[in-house]
Amino acid sequence: MTTPTEFAPGLVLNGIRPPLNLRDFKLIAFDMDSTLINIECVDEIADAVGRKAEVAAITEAAMRGEITDYKDSLRRRVALLKGVREADLAHVYRARLQLNPGAAELVLACKAAGLKVLLVSGGFTYFAERLRDRLALDFARSNKLEMVDGVLTGRMLDQSWGDICDAAMKRETLLRTCSLIGCEPSQTIAMGDGANDLEMMGVAGLSVAYRAKPKVRAQAKVAIDMGGLDRLLELFQA
Repeated sequence: MTTPTEFAPGLVLNGIRPPLNLRDFKLIAFDMDSTLINIECVDEIADAVGRKAEVAAITEAAMRGEITDYKDSLRRRVALLKGVREADLAHVYRARLQLNPGAAELVLACKAAGLKVLLVSGGFTYFAERLRDRLALDFARSNKLEMVDGVLTGRMLDQSWGDICDAAMKRETLLRTCSLIGCEPSQTIAMGDGANDLEMMGVAGLSVAYRAKPKVRAQAKVAIDMGGLDRLLELFQA
Protein backbone atom coordinates (compact mmCIF):
# COMPACT_ATOMS: atom_id res chain seq x y z
CA MET A 1 0.00 0.00 0.00
CA THR A 2 1.33 3.42 -0.93
CA THR A 3 1.70 6.23 1.56
CA PRO A 4 -0.01 9.51 0.60
CA THR A 5 2.47 12.32 0.01
CA GLU A 6 1.99 16.08 -0.08
CA PHE A 7 2.99 17.15 -3.58
CA ALA A 8 2.39 20.82 -2.75
CA PRO A 9 0.59 22.57 0.11
CA GLY A 10 -2.96 21.26 0.17
CA LEU A 11 -2.39 18.83 -2.71
CA VAL A 12 -1.91 15.19 -1.62
CA LEU A 13 -1.06 12.30 -3.96
CA ASN A 14 -1.63 8.60 -3.39
CA GLY A 15 0.19 6.25 -5.76
CA ILE A 16 0.72 8.56 -8.73
CA ARG A 17 3.83 10.36 -9.96
CA PRO A 18 3.56 13.65 -11.85
CA PRO A 19 3.93 15.00 -14.38
CA LEU A 20 0.96 13.45 -16.13
CA ASN A 21 -0.27 14.27 -19.61
CA LEU A 22 -3.81 15.65 -19.78
CA ARG A 23 -4.17 14.49 -23.36
CA ASP A 24 -3.82 10.88 -22.19
CA PHE A 25 -7.35 11.28 -20.77
CA LYS A 26 -10.55 11.44 -22.82
CA LEU A 27 -13.25 12.21 -20.22
CA ILE A 28 -13.56 14.11 -16.95
CA ALA A 29 -16.59 13.50 -14.72
CA PHE A 30 -17.63 15.97 -12.03
CA ASP A 31 -19.95 15.54 -9.10
CA MET A 32 -22.02 18.71 -8.74
CA ASP A 33 -22.91 19.64 -5.15
CA SER A 34 -19.89 20.73 -3.08
CA THR A 35 -17.58 19.73 -5.94
CA LEU A 36 -18.32 21.75 -9.06
CA ILE A 37 -20.44 24.17 -7.03
CA ASN A 38 -20.26 25.58 -3.51
CA ILE A 39 -23.54 24.34 -2.04
CA GLU A 40 -25.65 21.25 -1.43
CA CYS A 41 -28.69 22.30 -3.45
CA VAL A 42 -31.17 20.13 -1.53
CA ASP A 43 -30.17 21.84 1.72
CA GLU A 44 -30.62 25.32 0.26
CA ILE A 45 -33.99 24.43 -1.30
CA ALA A 46 -35.14 23.15 2.09
CA ASP A 47 -34.36 26.54 3.59
CA ALA A 48 -37.33 27.93 1.66
CA VAL A 49 -39.69 25.85 3.80
CA GLY A 50 -37.78 26.18 7.07
CA ARG A 51 -36.35 22.65 6.97
CA LYS A 52 -32.70 23.27 6.15
CA ALA A 53 -31.27 21.95 9.41
CA GLU A 54 -33.24 18.72 9.18
CA VAL A 55 -32.33 18.10 5.56
CA ALA A 56 -28.70 19.15 5.99
CA ALA A 57 -28.22 16.64 8.80
CA ILE A 58 -29.34 13.81 6.51
CA THR A 59 -27.15 15.13 3.68
CA GLU A 60 -24.07 15.27 5.89
CA ALA A 61 -24.59 11.71 7.15
CA ALA A 62 -25.09 10.45 3.59
CA MET A 63 -21.98 12.19 2.26
CA ARG A 64 -19.87 10.80 5.09
CA GLY A 65 -21.08 7.31 4.24
CA GLU A 66 -22.94 6.90 7.52
CA ILE A 67 -26.22 6.23 5.68
CA THR A 68 -25.82 3.19 3.46
CA ASP A 69 -29.11 3.53 1.53
CA TYR A 70 -28.52 6.69 -0.49
CA LYS A 71 -31.78 6.36 -2.42
CA ASP A 72 -33.80 6.24 0.77
CA SER A 73 -31.92 9.21 2.23
CA LEU A 74 -32.60 11.25 -0.90
CA ARG A 75 -36.29 10.35 -0.96
CA ARG A 76 -36.54 11.39 2.69
CA ARG A 77 -34.93 14.74 1.94
CA VAL A 78 -37.00 15.39 -1.19
CA ALA A 79 -40.21 14.61 0.72
CA LEU A 80 -39.34 17.51 3.02
CA LEU A 81 -39.23 19.84 0.00
CA LYS A 82 -42.97 19.53 -0.61
CA GLY A 83 -44.45 22.98 -1.12
CA VAL A 84 -41.29 24.69 -2.40
CA ARG A 85 -42.09 26.95 -5.34
CA GLU A 86 -40.22 27.11 -8.63
CA ALA A 87 -39.38 30.71 -7.73
CA ASP A 88 -37.52 29.38 -4.70
CA LEU A 89 -35.40 27.13 -6.94
CA ALA A 90 -34.63 30.12 -9.13
CA HIS A 91 -33.57 32.09 -6.06
CA VAL A 92 -31.17 29.33 -4.98
CA TYR A 93 -29.63 29.28 -8.44
CA ARG A 94 -29.28 33.05 -8.72
CA ALA A 95 -28.39 34.02 -5.16
CA ARG A 96 -26.70 31.04 -3.50
CA LEU A 97 -25.18 28.79 -6.12
CA GLN A 98 -21.65 29.67 -7.20
CA LEU A 99 -19.05 27.73 -9.11
CA ASN A 100 -16.27 26.56 -6.85
CA PRO A 101 -12.96 28.35 -7.45
CA GLY A 102 -11.13 27.08 -10.50
CA ALA A 103 -14.13 25.18 -11.88
CA ALA A 104 -14.46 27.14 -15.12
CA GLU A 105 -10.69 27.17 -15.62
CA LEU A 106 -10.41 23.40 -15.20
CA VAL A 107 -13.31 22.73 -17.56
CA LEU A 108 -11.78 25.01 -20.21
CA ALA A 109 -8.36 23.37 -19.88
CA CYS A 110 -9.86 19.91 -20.22
CA LYS A 111 -11.91 20.87 -23.26
CA ALA A 112 -8.84 22.47 -24.84
CA ALA A 113 -6.97 19.18 -24.35
CA GLY A 114 -9.74 17.30 -26.13
CA LEU A 115 -11.55 15.79 -23.13
CA LYS A 116 -15.32 15.45 -22.98
CA VAL A 117 -16.92 16.74 -19.79
CA LEU A 118 -19.61 14.90 -17.82
CA LEU A 119 -21.63 16.28 -14.90
CA VAL A 120 -23.17 13.40 -12.94
CA SER A 121 -25.05 14.25 -9.78
CA GLY A 122 -27.31 12.94 -7.07
CA GLY A 123 -28.73 16.46 -7.17
CA PHE A 124 -31.33 17.88 -9.48
CA THR A 125 -31.81 18.60 -13.18
CA TYR A 126 -33.00 22.15 -12.44
CA PHE A 127 -29.43 23.05 -11.52
CA ALA A 128 -27.43 20.47 -13.50
CA GLU A 129 -28.96 21.44 -16.83
CA ARG A 130 -28.32 25.13 -16.22
CA LEU A 131 -24.70 24.38 -15.33
CA ARG A 132 -24.37 22.19 -18.42
CA ASP A 133 -25.45 25.08 -20.60
CA ARG A 134 -23.46 27.69 -18.67
CA LEU A 135 -20.17 25.77 -18.93
CA ALA A 136 -20.85 24.11 -22.31
CA LEU A 137 -20.54 20.64 -20.78
CA ASP A 138 -21.00 17.63 -23.02
CA PHE A 139 -23.18 15.45 -20.80
CA ALA A 140 -25.25 15.83 -17.63
CA ARG A 141 -27.23 13.33 -15.57
CA SER A 142 -29.10 14.00 -12.32
CA ASN A 143 -32.46 13.57 -10.62
CA LYS A 144 -35.68 15.27 -11.67
CA LEU A 145 -37.96 16.81 -9.08
CA GLU A 146 -41.70 16.46 -9.68
CA MET A 147 -43.44 19.80 -9.94
CA VAL A 148 -47.16 20.49 -10.32
CA ASP A 149 -48.43 24.01 -10.99
CA GLY A 150 -45.02 25.45 -10.12
CA VAL A 151 -44.79 23.71 -6.73
CA LEU A 152 -42.68 20.71 -5.70
CA THR A 153 -44.68 17.63 -4.73
CA GLY A 154 -41.98 16.04 -2.57
CA ARG A 155 -41.33 13.31 -5.12
CA MET A 156 -38.90 12.63 -7.96
CA LEU A 157 -39.75 11.49 -11.46
CA ASP A 158 -38.47 8.30 -13.04
CA GLN A 159 -36.35 8.92 -16.13
CA SER A 160 -35.52 6.73 -19.12
CA TRP A 161 -32.36 5.40 -17.47
CA GLY A 162 -33.89 4.64 -14.06
CA ASP A 163 -35.25 6.19 -10.91
CA ILE A 164 -32.44 7.80 -8.87
CA CYS A 165 -28.88 8.78 -9.73
CA ASP A 166 -27.06 7.20 -6.80
CA ALA A 167 -23.52 5.86 -6.44
CA ALA A 168 -24.17 2.84 -8.68
CA MET A 169 -25.78 5.01 -11.35
CA LYS A 170 -22.88 7.47 -11.24
CA ARG A 171 -20.51 4.57 -11.93
CA GLU A 172 -22.78 3.21 -14.67
CA THR A 173 -23.06 6.67 -16.25
CA LEU A 174 -19.28 7.06 -16.39
CA LEU A 175 -18.90 3.62 -17.99
CA ARG A 176 -21.71 4.24 -20.49
CA THR A 177 -20.18 7.57 -21.44
CA CYS A 178 -16.85 5.83 -22.00
CA SER A 179 -18.56 3.42 -24.40
CA LEU A 180 -20.33 6.28 -26.14
CA ILE A 181 -17.16 8.26 -26.85
CA GLY A 182 -14.91 5.23 -27.37
CA CYS A 183 -12.51 5.37 -24.45
CA GLU A 184 -11.42 3.10 -21.61
CA PRO A 185 -12.29 3.83 -17.97
CA SER A 186 -8.53 4.15 -17.39
CA GLN A 187 -8.68 7.25 -19.62
CA THR A 188 -11.10 9.07 -17.32
CA ILE A 189 -10.81 11.50 -14.41
CA ALA A 190 -13.54 11.49 -11.75
CA MET A 191 -13.90 14.27 -9.17
CA GLY A 192 -16.11 14.19 -6.10
CA ASP A 193 -16.41 14.88 -2.39
CA GLY A 194 -18.93 12.45 -0.91
CA ALA A 195 -19.44 8.75 -0.34
CA ASN A 196 -21.82 8.46 -3.29
CA ASP A 197 -18.90 9.38 -5.59
CA LEU A 198 -16.71 6.45 -4.53
CA GLU A 199 -18.02 3.90 -7.03
CA MET A 200 -17.50 6.32 -9.92
CA MET A 201 -14.06 7.28 -8.65
CA GLY A 202 -13.16 3.63 -8.19
CA VAL A 203 -13.42 2.80 -11.91
CA ALA A 204 -11.75 5.99 -13.16
CA GLY A 205 -8.12 6.14 -14.17
CA LEU A 206 -7.57 9.18 -11.93
CA SER A 207 -9.77 9.79 -8.87
CA VAL A 208 -9.77 13.25 -7.33
CA ALA A 209 -11.23 14.22 -3.95
CA TYR A 210 -12.06 17.92 -3.67
CA ARG A 211 -12.29 19.19 -0.08
CA ALA A 212 -13.81 15.81 0.55
CA LYS A 213 -15.16 13.73 3.40
CA PRO A 214 -12.43 11.64 5.10
CA LYS A 215 -13.63 8.34 3.61
CA VAL A 216 -13.40 9.78 0.09
CA ARG A 217 -10.10 11.57 0.64
CA ALA A 218 -8.50 8.35 1.89
CA GLN A 219 -9.41 6.41 -1.26
CA ALA A 220 -8.63 9.04 -3.92
CA LYS A 221 -5.43 9.19 -5.93
CA VAL A 222 -5.44 12.98 -5.59
CA ALA A 223 -6.83 15.06 -2.72
CA ILE A 224 -7.25 18.80 -3.18
CA ASP A 225 -7.56 20.20 0.34
CA MET A 226 -6.74 23.85 -0.38
CA GLY A 227 -7.35 26.13 -3.31
CA GLY A 228 -9.55 25.60 -6.34
CA LEU A 229 -10.45 22.73 -8.63
CA ASP A 230 -7.89 23.94 -11.14
CA ARG A 231 -5.12 22.86 -8.77
CA LEU A 232 -5.47 19.51 -10.50
CA LEU A 233 -3.66 21.09 -13.45
CA GLU A 234 -0.48 21.31 -11.35
CA LEU A 235 -0.06 17.57 -11.92
CA PHE A 236 0.07 17.83 -15.69
CA GLN A 237 2.99 18.78 -17.86
CA ALA A 238 2.72 22.03 -19.76
